[in-house]
Amino acid sequence: MEKPQLTLLCFLLFLKTVLASGGTKLPIVPEPSSVVALKSNFFLSDSVAIIAPADSGEAAYLRAYLEKNYGIKLHTTTKPISGHKSIIISIEPKDTALKEEGYLLNISSDEIRITAATSAGSFYAIQTLIQLLPVERQPRLKIHAVAITDGPQYKWRGMHLDCSRHFFSKDEIEKYLDLMALYKFNIFHWHLTDDQGWRIEIKKYPLLTKISSTRKETVIGHPKDTGNKFDGKPYGGYYSQDDIKEIVAYASQRHITIVPEIEMPGHSVAALAAYPQYSCTGGPFEPLTVWGVSNEVFCAGNDSTFSFLENILNEVCALFPGKYIHIGGDECPKDRWKACMKCQARMKNEHLKTEEELQSYFTKRIVKYLSDKGKTVIGWDEILEGGLAPGAMVMSWRGTQGGIDAANQDHYVVMSPGKPCYFDHYQSKNREKEPLAIGGYNPLSAVYGYNPMPKKLNPYRREYILGAQGNVWTEYIPDFSHVEYMALPRMCALAEALWTDPENKNYNNFISRLSLQSKLLDTQNVNYDKEFLKKK
Repeated sequence: MEKPQLTLLCFLLFLKTVLASGGTKLPIVPEPSSVVALKSNFFLSDSVAIIAPADSGEAAYLRAYLEKNYGIKLHTTTKPISGHKSIIISIEPKDTALKEEGYLLNISSDEIRITAATSAGSFYAIQTLIQLLPVERQPRLKIHAVAITDGPQYKWRGMHLDCSRHFFSKDEIEKYLDLMALYKFNIFHWHLTDDQGWRIEIKKYPLLTKISSTRKETVIGHPKDTGNKFDGKPYGGYYSQDDIKEIVAYASQRHITIVPEIEMPGHSVAALAAYPQYSCTGGPFEPLTVWGVSNEVFCAGNDSTFSFLENILNEVCALFPGKYIHIGGDECPKDRWKACMKCQARMKNEHLKTEEELQSYFTKRIVKYLSDKGKTVIGWDEILEGGLAPGAMVMSWRGTQGGIDAANQDHYVVMSPGKPCYFDHYQSKNREKEPLAIGGYNPLSAVYGYNPMPKKLNPYRREYILGAQGNVWTEYIPDFSHVEYMALPRMCALAEALWTDPENKNYNNFISRLSLQSKLLDTQNVNYDKEFLKKK
């Protein structure tokens, strides 16, 4: 006969295994490393105290969230209060059992206890707690007791938004950051400049906002379908430096690093419209009214071009305290360089054999300048062509080979292949039911199943794969409601692909949890694609 203690132990181990491997019915996305559901409940009301360090931004965040969404007003103290139920936030840097961004969340009938090695970890614990709250506004919230151990699989968990093709307000950017925070993303890749619009105030060059931020009109639909018809309406907008400072601070409170993208040497027509002297031909130019790639690029043979870009980057670096600056580097035609006497002279003087090597020269010069300012440069995978600049990171978008090549050269990589990381593609095969998109097919299941680690990459090089990100290019996304629809719920699927250990992933269970999660999105007035609700 089996001993009762052994039988109970086996049952508990079995229960923990089931719950940790995608068996939970709790509305948590991404799925934690381990979840054990307990029988009791915690009741949250005004009488509960938050016990946390005096400078805890996470405690302040939780207080503000509860007051805004539920009308519950908690008080914060640094010491326990006898007889009070408490939410205890504890930072334990020496707890080696926790990942850097990991946490423990233990909810019993008497307390909610959050333990983390870093403040980021405690913030992510709070996001999990928020997902466990009832969505209905009420003075006393019933929270199911659980014991959660959690931490991310990848360091780089990114979302991108193109604000050049279409502009989104400061409030809309902050809502995007809130959604990212809810699903534990930590990188916001902010695409601020392109051929169709310049969106960042640079005080040294005021014409960038006076001229480059506005195009005279915008093409309607797909040109192949509409025959280059235009709406005839000027379109523009930009972020003042004060706007950017506020957004950077807002992101920082949510442990999100903003990576600004300032495109060069291609995708630069909007900038050249204001300052044509930095082109190969001298212009004139105007911000593009159609999508696609232009032959007009920054002149690589003119030293004043680099002075212009360095002055811009000085202000960009001052605005964005994060480690990374993205310089684009993609889709740069070489036609103008081939015909430009200055560019050809540069190639001769620098002993460059091809225009691809000239672009490498251009990139290396910018990388060196930013490196001296303590910044790490990121570029799309075209920066591999002609020779990769020392210290540069690669964002692999044309499949995965660019990322593999960069990792094999000991460069850090962010994986972002079009399939499945481009969220401007259609979500359904039935396109008649979908809003207009650029094309392609990128379903929720494909995003969920994505693994950023290439199978054919040498195991000794895997440390160079930092993670991945989802990209929302906005040629065919004119308003923020459309952004939300294209991003969600694919953002949720990517969050789980980047956070959750592969052995804990289960797509059917994800859909079940996402269906519960959708109630929270509804309360926040998020316009998400609801097709997955039909599959639960």
